[in-house]
Parts: sequence; C-alpha cells; structure tokens
Amino acid sequence: MLTLPNLLTLSRIAAIPLLAFLLWWPDWELGYLLAFGLYCLMGITDYFDGYLARSSGAVSKLGIFLDPIADKIMVAAVILVLTAQGVLRGPYVGDMHVIAGLIILVREIAVSGLREFLGSLQVSVPVTTLAKWKTTFQLVALGGLILGGGLPNWTMTIGGIVANVPHTVGLTTLWAAAILTLMTGWDYLRVGLKHMD
Repeated sequence: MLTLPNLLTLSRIAAIPLLAFLLWWPDWELGYLLAFGLYCLMGITDYFDGYLARSSGAVSKLGIFLDPIADKIMVAAVILVLTAQGVLRGPYVGDMHVIAGLIILVREIAVSGLREFLGSLQVSVPVTTLAKWKTTFQLVALGGLILGGGLPNWTMTIGGIVANVPHTVGLTTLWAAAILTLMTGWDYLRVGLKHMD
C-alpha cells in the first residue's frame, strides 16, 4: 500500500500546510520565493508519482484515490490563501479576479461530487484533453501569482500601468483556466445528466 508513488502523493499532501504558511505574508518576498520552490517541487512529485506508478505497475486503489485529492487540496489551499491575503487583485478589475478562483473551486467540488455519483453507477468519466489544458493553465497561474510575490520588482508598463510580470501572467492564465473550467465542467455535467432520472 505505501509504495513510492503513494509516499510521494502523501508527501505532497503533508507539504500543503507549509505552502500555506509561506504564502500567509504577502510582503515576505523570501517566503514567496520559498513557496514557489515548494510549489514546483510538489508539481514534480505529482508528475513522478503517476509516472512511477504506471511504469512499475504499482498503480493502487489508494493512489487512484489520493492523487486527485492531493491536487485539489493544493489548488484550493493556494487560491484561498492568495485570496485572503489580497494577492488575487490586479489592474482594471481589482478584486474581481477572485471570481476566476471561485469558478475553479466550485467546479472542482461539483466534478468531484459528479464523479462519485457516476462511480456508483459504474460510469467512468475520462479526463479530456481540454481538462488537461485547464489543469496546465491553472498550475501556471498559481505559480505565476506565487512568483510575483517573490519578485515584486519584476515589472513592466502596460497601458500606463506598472504591472508585475509573473503576477500579470498569473492573473491572465487564471482567467483562461476559469474559462476552460466552465467548458469542461459543462461537459462533465452533460454526461452526468444523462444518468439522472
């Protein structure tokens, strides 16, 4: 049960409180740089736990259960802490960037519930290419927002507004992820509605 892939997944879950702690002070540049490093390390373990499980034939029910949960907890924790600390704020729309984060969180909860419902009916919902792109944009977005806090002087002028480059990339890709989230969420919902009375 506690194979190397599962231990990597569990280490990712165990690292989430440390990641949240490092993100708690938005003016602590070193903390955000450390958080970015930890975030990247967590992403690497996410890749390797799946790769090792498949290549060594060590895919387990525990791993299948834990892996998506670890990802969702990490994403939710980062979005919530960044929102609480006012990091999801930017030019033109101010705090409205929180809506993109909210869309992502609502979709994650809804799709998890839908998968559980369909699983009880022995109906599988495969991950689509669009959903993989959504995940990619989401991870880039959160990484950019974290890196922006660690490198506050990495700026450029856009339309007369001085903007932090990684933070702006983070906000832009967060909205791209939110749009893809709505699209993929609707795809999952359509499948689910076919199996509801």
